[in-house]
Amino acid sequence: MPGIHRPVMPRQVVDALTPHDGGTYVDGTFGAGGYSEALLRAALCTVLGIDRDPGVVAAGADLDRRYAGRFKILTGCYGDMVRLLAGVDLDRVDGVALDLGLSSMQVDDAERGFSFRRDGPLDMRMGNQGQTAADMVNTLGETDLAHIIYRFGEERASRRIARAIVEARVHAPISRTGELADLVRRVVPRSPSGIDPATRTFQALRIYVNDELGELERGLSAAETLLNPGGRLCVVSFHSLEDRRVKEFLRQRSGAGPRPSRHRPDLPKAEPAPSFRLLRRGAIKPSAREVTENPRARSARLRAAERTSAPPWPDTPETGKTRQAA
Repeated sequence: MPGIHRPVMPRQVVDALTPHDGGTYVDGTFGAGGYSEALLRAALCTVLGIDRDPGVVAAGADLDRRYAGRFKILTGCYGDMVRLLAGVDLDRVDGVALDLGLSSMQVDDAERGFSFRRDGPLDMRMGNQGQTAADMVNTLGETDLAHIIYRFGEERASRRIARAIVEARVHAPISRTGELADLVRRVVPRSPSGIDPATRTFQALRIYVNDELGELERGLSAAETLLNPGGRLCVVSFHSLEDRRVKEFLRQRSGAGPRPSRHRPDLPKAEPAPSFRLLRRGAIKPSAREVTENPRARSARLRAAERTSAPPWPDTPETGKTRQAA
């Protein structure tokens, strides 16, 4: 049975968002509703939960019953939150919380195909649409597979793994998580740290299948569009690929990014006014006690910023192009 999902750093998230009576907040990665309920308890506010996973419907219905009139669940991707909120006649909010990556419920349910420890169909979709990890593993060329595993899993043995996958699927399609995990373990030796050799490959395929980095870029821009002046954005990430993107987005939007030399003759046009103010330099990390009580928190990093009154920055050509890079 799927495990119980415990939200990471819920107190720090609520403290960063500073919910107030009458405010409207978005829990962009609803999951089991931990952040949503923490916000609803903290103030007489309204919360909208967003999730692409159809399995969260029951948790959303429970919150709707207990906080009638103050909570609503919206089905979709958080990167599409501008359109989703327009569907309920909202175009401004006071806070956005994002808890990136997988929930414990998804990992622990073998039928979802995320876990290399529990055998199940090689699916990995957070929603119920689009191609599965099995589709990718059995159809992409060796070069593309190696690129995906290296870029999204930061796996140095990506070429060896891709070659092994292509050789194995000649005999029969790879359709189970156990098959893929065993194949990777035969190619990549276990590290001294004890991390399973399949970890990075499974991470890479999951990120690619769900376009998680493209979704993150779209979600950050959407939050910038929706937040009222003084509204807060709070993002909890779990690996360096996510955290780097959040860090660079907030650094740039707060005017803290690198600037060209004023002595260069070909100076670019001035950047727009800062649309965010960093609430603190660096990321907030979980306490030792929380890591002990909730091991999922071990690699978590929380970054938060406050919206200024400046207009949103214009979209860049790279926004939403993460998937196509493979």
